[in-house]
Order: sequence, then C-alpha cells, then structure tokens
Amino acid sequence: MAKVGAQRAAIMTGRSKSTIQRAMKAGRLSFEIDDQGQKLVDISELERVFGPVTEQEENTSLAAVKAEIKRAHEMLEMERLKMRVHSLEDQLHITQVQLDDVKEQRDQWQKQAQQVLLTNQFSQKQAEDLKQELRDREARERAIRQRQMEDRLRRMQAQNQNNENSDENNIWGRLLKKIGGIR
Repeated sequence: MAKVGAQRAAIMTGRSKSTIQRAMKAGRLSFEIDDQGQKLVDISELERVFGPVTEQEENTSLAAVKAEIKRAHEMLEMERLKMRVHSLEDQLHITQVQLDDVKEQRDQWQKQAQQVLLTNQFSQKQAEDLKQELRDREARERAIRQRQMEDRLRRMQAQNQNNENSDENNIWGRLLKKIGGIR
C-alpha cells in the first residue's frame, strides 16, 4: 500500500499531527524512514491503529482545504474588484472635471463669438454707410466736373464767337478779308 507522512496521516485519520508522532514514538505505529530522513507510515498501519481510513474523511478534509482556498480566492477577487471600482470612480471624477472645463471653455468661446458677430455686424453697417457715402461723394464730384466742363465749353464757344467777331472788326482782320477776297 501507499505510504504517507505524519501530516497526511493526520488528515486521513482526522487526528492531529502530534497524536500521529506520539504513536510513532511510542511504537504503537510502525513507520519507515525514507532517503530524506522523513518518517513514512503505511496506510494499512494507520487503519490498524486508528481504525479504517475512509475516503470520506479524506475527502472532507480535502474539501475543507478547497473551500478555504476558494474563500481566499473570492476574497482576493473581491479586493481586486473593489480596487477596480475605486479606479473607475477616480477616472469618472477626472472625466467629469474635464467635461466641466470643456463646457466652461465652450461657453467662453460662444460669448466671444457673439461679441465678434455683434462687432462684425456693426462694422459691416459702418462699412456699408462709408461705401454709400463714397458713392454719393463720387456722384457729387462727377456732377461738379460735368458742370465745370459745360461752363468751360460755353465760355470757349463764346470766346470763339467773340474772336470771330473781333477778327472782322480789327484792321488786320479786315485786310485779311480783302486779301482773301482778291485771290
């Protein structure tokens, strides 16, 4: 049969390790020493001294160990999840702060855009008024130039008529007429 150490024998029999070791020391439980100096007890020897070793006792203690391991694993998982939740809450807080900052910037930009729009509309109105004023001024200047040109033209025509009349009236003009008529 298989051989087990004192700890495993204690688990299989449901006794303490010290009880198994006392039985070995007292000689009630025979054992062998392996190459490493560890005392090993045959399972049949355990049954002889402590009664039949059942799989149920072995399974019960194994189940208890597995349950303890499972409980420890669940506690670790719970702690990991708590840390994850805390981390996500921190990230959410940071994101909320950033969102608030972005909203504040957006509001400032909207105010600036409205001011620019109002200023731009006012500037456009001023520009249109100035353009109209320039058009009116140019129209007045054209009208003035037109009148000046017409006045000059009338004066020149009047001078031309006067010159023609004066050429006829002065001596040289009359001479020229006579000479021109001889030819």
